[in-house]
Amino acid sequence: MLDTFKIFIYKPDSNVVFNTLAESIFYTSLINSTFVTQNAQEAHLFFIPFSPNLSARSISRLVRKIRIEFPYWNRTLGADHFYLSCKGIGYNSDRNILELKKNSVQISCLGATESKFIPHKDITLPPVNPAPVENDHSPVNTTASSLAYYYSPTGQKELSFLGELYGDSEFVIEHGPSDGLTRRERIGNSRFCLLVYGSDVSWIGETLRFGCVPVVISDRPIQDLPFMDVLRWQQIAVFLGNIGGARELKSLLRNTNGDRYVLQKNSGMAVSQHFEWNPSPQPYDSFHMIMYQLWLRRHTIRYAPRDQM
Repeated sequence: MLDTFKIFIYKPDSNVVFNTLAESIFYTSLINSTFVTQNAQEAHLFFIPFSPNLSARSISRLVRKIRIEFPYWNRTLGADHFYLSCKGIGYNSDRNILELKKNSVQISCLGATESKFIPHKDITLPPVNPAPVENDHSPVNTTASSLAYYYSPTGQKELSFLGELYGDSEFVIEHGPSDGLTRRERIGNSRFCLLVYGSDVSWIGETLRFGCVPVVISDRPIQDLPFMDVLRWQQIAVFLGNIGGARELKSLLRNTNGDRYVLQKNSGMAVSQHFEWNPSPQPYDSFHMIMYQLWLRRHTIRYAPRDQM
C-alpha cells in the first residue's frame, strides 16, 4: 500500500480551512504525503477538498465542475472519490450532492448524525487527544483501585443515570476541566472508563493506551466508531444502552472479568497506537489507518457510459 496506493487531489478554488484538529492534521498529512500523485491516470482514488462552511449549492457547483472538466467522476458516478466533512453531508435532491452522498467516501468525525453516515463506505476520524502524553503504552498502574471512571467536561452531554452513581465508592466521577496528568492517573487506576456516545470522547485513545476498558453508552446502535471495518470492537470495548441505569451498568461491569476482561484490556492497549495523531505521520498511527481504510475501498464499481449501455 505505501508504495503503490495513489490519490489525485483536485485543486480547490480557494484556501481550504477545517474547523477540527483531526481534519486539519489529516489534510496536511495527506497533501504532504507520497500517496499524492499529479498524474490522475495512475490514481486509485480522487480527493475533493472543500471547507466545512461551504453551502450545499456551492458543493453542488464544485461536483458539477469536476464532472464537466474531468472524465473521472462519470466513470463511477463518484464512487472512487472521497471528501472530508466533520458533521457529514445530508441527503439532497440535487443530483450532484446525491451522488456525492450515496457514492463517494465521506470521512467524518466521531458522533456524526445517524442519517449522515453510511456504514458500508464512510470512515470516521479518530478524535485528537486534547492532552497528548509521552510515547509509552503502559498503564499508569498495573492494579486498578476503582471499578470505573467517568469524566464529563463542562457543558457536554452527561450520563442519563449519573445521579445514581454519586457517592458510590466503586466509581470515580469527575467534571471538567481536568489536567491531563490527573485524568491519566485516574484512567490507569480504573478497570473501566465510561464514555457517553455523542459527548466528548476525545480521550478514548487514552483509555485504550493506559489499560482502561472503554464502556460506550448510547441510546442507539453505533455504526461510526473509528476503524469499524478493521478493528473488532467487541473485543476492545463494552457496549451498554441507557435504559438499564446504574444497576445494569454495575452488573455488566462485574460480570466482565477473568479472561474476557484481560483480553479486552490487552487488545485495547495493542490497538491504541492507531488512535495517535502525529505531526509527522508514523506507521500504524491514525493517518495511516485512515489511508488503509481508503485503500480497502479502492476497488469500485465502474459504471458504463450511457452511450455504451
